[in-house]
Parts: sequence; C-alpha cells; structure tokens
Amino acid sequence: MCFPALRFLPLALLALLPLVLPAQPVVNLVIDAAAPGKPISPDLVGVFFEDINYSADGGLYAELIQNRSFEYTATEQLTWNAFSFWELVNRGGKGSAAIDIAKPVHPNNPHAVVVMVKEPGEGGFGIANSGFDGIPVKTGAKYDVSFFARQCHMDHPWDANATIEGKPMPVTVRLETKDGASLGEASFEVVGYEWQHLTATITATGSDESARFVLLAKKIGAIALDEISLFPRETFRNRPNGLRPDLAQIIADLHPKFVRFPGGCVAHGNGLGNIYRWKDTLGPVEQRKGQLNLWGYHQSVGLGYHEYFQFCEDIGAKPLPVLAAGVSCQNSAHTPGHGQQCLPLADMPAYIQDVLDLVEYANGPVTSTWGARRAAAGHPAPFGLKYLGIGNEDHITPGFQERFQMIFDAVRKAHPEIVVIGTVGPAPRGPDYDKGWAIANELKIPMVDEHYYEKPEWFWSNLARYDTYDRAKSQVYLGEWASRGNALRNAIAEAAYLTALERNADVVPLASYAPLLAKRGHTQWNPDLIYFTNTAVYPTINYFVQQLFSVNSGDTYLPTTLAPVATPADAAASAVRDSRTGDLILKIVNGANTAKPFHIALDGAKNLPPRATKTVLAGPDADAVNKDGQPSPTQPQTSPFPIAPAFDYEAPANSLTVIRIPSR
Repeated sequence: MCFPALRFLPLALLALLPLVLPAQPVVNLVIDAAAPGKPISPDLVGVFFEDINYSADGGLYAELIQNRSFEYTATEQLTWNAFSFWELVNRGGKGSAAIDIAKPVHPNNPHAVVVMVKEPGEGGFGIANSGFDGIPVKTGAKYDVSFFARQCHMDHPWDANATIEGKPMPVTVRLETKDGASLGEASFEVVGYEWQHLTATITATGSDESARFVLLAKKIGAIALDEISLFPRETFRNRPNGLRPDLAQIIADLHPKFVRFPGGCVAHGNGLGNIYRWKDTLGPVEQRKGQLNLWGYHQSVGLGYHEYFQFCEDIGAKPLPVLAAGVSCQNSAHTPGHGQQCLPLADMPAYIQDVLDLVEYANGPVTSTWGARRAAAGHPAPFGLKYLGIGNEDHITPGFQERFQMIFDAVRKAHPEIVVIGTVGPAPRGPDYDKGWAIANELKIPMVDEHYYEKPEWFWSNLARYDTYDRAKSQVYLGEWASRGNALRNAIAEAAYLTALERNADVVPLASYAPLLAKRGHTQWNPDLIYFTNTAVYPTINYFVQQLFSVNSGDTYLPTTLAPVATPADAAASAVRDSRTGDLILKIVNGANTAKPFHIALDGAKNLPPRATKTVLAGPDADAVNKDGQPSPTQPQTSPFPIAPAFDYEAPANSLTVIRIPSR
C-alpha cells in the first residue's frame, strides 16, 4: 500500500507521524494444572566453582597475603619466584633477605624467607606484602595475623662484637597505607631455633582499600619466616580459614542445589604431576601442598576439600566433587609430550584407593580412618556425599577408557549408593561426545557430564535437545554451559534454555553455568556469572536468570503447550509445581525485540488465589553488557499480579517473567 500524498509533506511533519508496527500475534500458553505432572529433579540449578580468574586465592578464599608461604615459582609465571609479591622494607636499618630450604616448617611447604638485620635503625628492617592488588582495610575491623618464625644461626662479620645468641628478636607487624601511615600494629618476640607459631589480632584504626602488610625485625640477627597470614576476623559464617563473606553470600543467594568443585580443567591438571590431589588440601594450612594452577597462577589450597564440603553444608547445597579419571588434561601445553597423559597402570590401585578414601572422608563414621580425619578437622557428622564426578571433558582415548572403567568399577562395588558421573567431552557433538556416550551405554553409567558454550541462537534452536533423549540410559549433568556473553540477549537465551531443562529435568537433573567467579583485571575466561574486585561484587544479568530459576524450582513438571511456535523460536515457557509449598510457578520467556502478548490458560486449576507474585527481568537494550567488574544494568522487579483461570499478559521485549501462584 502507498500514500502518494505523503510525498508532499515536509520531512519535519513526517517525523511526527506515529510509527505503526505490525501487531505481534497472541501466543496461547496452556498449562494442564489438573494433571499429575511428571516428576523432575528439584536440584536442577547449581553452581560450578573452579579456581579460574583468581576465584580462590585473591577471591573467595579470604586470605589477604599473596604468596604467604613463599612457594611461587617461574613455572607458574616466568617472572615469578619464591619472593614474588614481597619487598624489602628499610625503616632506618640495613639488612637483606634470602629464600631458605634448610629447615622447612613441613616437607609440603619447603621454602621460607630468612630476614637478616645488619643494623636495626630506629624503625627496623623487614618485608612487606600488598596482597592481591592491595589489602582492603576497614576502620574498626579485626584482622588476625599469624606466622611461623624461628631464629637462625648466622655469621655477622659486620659486627664482631654483637651478641645475639639466645636473645629474643622483637618483631612488629603493621597494616599501613601506601605512604606508611599506620592502620594498626602488633608486637611479637621470636625466641629459639625451632619453629614457633605466633598469632595476634589487629583492630584497624583507619580505612584503606590498598593497604599493605609490613613485618619489621628490630635487632641485629636473623629470623626465618613462613606461612605469613592475614585474615579478616569476619568470614562467611565466621569460620577460621574461611571465605570472603560478600562473595560467599552472593553465591548463597543463588540458593544453588549443589556445588561442583574444584574444577574444571584444574581437576585433571597440566600433566600428571599437576593432577589435583584432594588429600594434599587437608590439614593445617602450613602442611598443605600448593601447586601450579593450570590457568597460570598459584593454588595455595587454603581453600581445600574440607572447606568446600563445609561451604556446601553452610549454604544447603549438595557437594559434587570431580576427580581426574587417571589422566591429565588433553590441553596440557607445558608438559613433556604435550596433551593427555595417563597414570601408569601400576599406579592405578593407589589412585583408586584415594578415590574410595574421599567417599570415606565425606561419609564414613568417625571410627573409620578418613572419617576420623574429618572429625579431627572439626566435623564429626558425615557430609552426605551423593554425587562423584570422574573425569572432566576428557579426550576419549583407549587410555582414558581403561582407567575410567577401573575407577568406576571400584566405586560401584564399594559404594553403590554413590552416583558416579562420567564425561562425554567438551562439546555437544563430535567424536569425544559420541565415544563418551558409547562408554556410558556400555557401562551403564548413572549420569554423564555434558559441556557446551554456544551463541544465543544455538540455545534458541536447541530447545528440544533433550526431549527425545532415551530415559532408559544415562542421565545428564549439564556441568558447564553459557551463551558466550553477559548481555541481556545472552541471559534471555539461557532463560529459554532453562525452561527446556525444566521440561526435561527427569533426564537432566543437574545443570551449572560456568565459570562462576572472575576477578576484575585477572580473567582468563569470559563470560562469567559474578565479577568482583577486592571490595565490591557485581552479579551479571545471567546471574539473575540462574537465581530466578533456582529459587523458583519445582519437583513436578506440568504439561505446557505454546502456540503458535515461531521459526526461529523467540518464545518459551515452563510450568512446575513445588510440592513443598504447593505453589504453581510459570516461567515465560520473550526473546523478541518487541513486547509479546500471551493468553494464559490454567486448565483444571481450582481454588486459585486472587493474586500471584510476578517477577520480571527485562531491559531497554538487549545488547546491554555487564562490563568486567561493572554492575548489571538490568535487575529483576517484583510486584503483585492478579490471577484467574485464564488471563492475558504482555511480556516485555527480551524478558523473563516468573509468575508464582501460591497454594490456597
């Protein structure tokens, strides 16, 4: 149709004419509210924690000193050494420092630093550490200082008359601003030639987001120092050796049904020597064995297996540890020969015993060897381990298959109650995927771990992916997935996919977005769910999608139909019932760039209340992005909503709407 007269209107008048867009067709959404429904997993939405992007040290783990045990090496970063992130401090004195391996605190912690004071001067001589991009200090907050120290025998030709044998070395520890102003301090005396563990608490007298820690020796002599630690007194649930409270809380606020740990590629490591060994992460921190992080930095393993289990319990999530399948990561670029390496078959019995010991540590009675170790760590009650992952998106080779089957058979025989989760490679298709599923079918593995990172369009095009999966075969844990971006468009595509996962939560009982955390300025992988700095936390738009599905989960899926269905799809929905509350929960996703009208029918619904709760995640710009370390431009908005057996609802453009109808 044309309007010839409009050719003669001035352009200014044309601009005032209303823009008429074609009306969106009404989408009919029908829920069979009277149907018994299909039982589904109430544990669908969990979290996947991997020490990537400085997620643990410098992140979730609350330790404020970097390289506290002097174990950094050039194998992690070429410019690093055992003294990295430390510096000498001269307050009118003279001296030097050297790394020492002669008499370690523990064989797993072989390096210490020896500080030699030639002239103490007025303020002393020592070392300083600025933590992870500065140490955040708040006025009035308490900080727990601890370190191991001993005096050292030494030659001191600079002062032949000096007498230091048997005399204590006074030491002062300070929190300081960059210009040296004190924010609080504590004093100690180091006495004798055996290691002693010294502790104190500093109450900060000022605030500084980029403070530093300074340790000063005050007399002529030499002392060895190791495991120098500074912890905020306030940790999550106030646990010693605990977690940063704001980061832990924002994870807890997701209400995840499970936590996968410690990775990811970190689990099977950069070569056989770098496989993550859970036993090395137990016990006093000075006895734990830190190592290279596959992502290019150091793992102190202060956040170890016991802390992971404790965190799961603290937030009401099931633990889901993942162990290597006796092979290293196929992407190990820095190991001899490169690629996947297999443990020698002669070493497999001991490795398998380590796997079985983990189950005993988590679930065994206090009379068992590893149950007693758990009790000694302060947790006599079992942790209730149900799931155990073996392998992580491995290259499915004959070597992998042989070792995986050895572990699987041993766990199935010793612990039939444990759900073993296998792996089918790093992608939703391809040779590893096909071979992994062939092994799963042959061995009748209870569950397999699928991973994929795809564009938003892929998720919209694959909403039916699990509709035809054979329910008689292995279930699926979607262990790592994301739509490659932190824009609203990405989050809405993930919301649409989550409606499909809810529909198929009988065969896909578990799913976790990945990665979970990323420190601003230290990211090896994007996108991530939560960004943070030393003092702030920034949940992404994607975070709010995961949260809305987690807190509005159900255990029964109700028959749901959408018509008409656009091609390509731009609308999705699911309906679940929570048997605990009786609530009916609708999720409606509009992926179009314009508002979409829905006519919603709750067939067979009885005794509906007059009002429900409506929560909407939407924004004016579908391409609005969560920049690294910036707040989300879009957050959910909740309001009351009138309800009836049939009602109309206009879903905003690029939106997720959750309508929760309470039981009457």
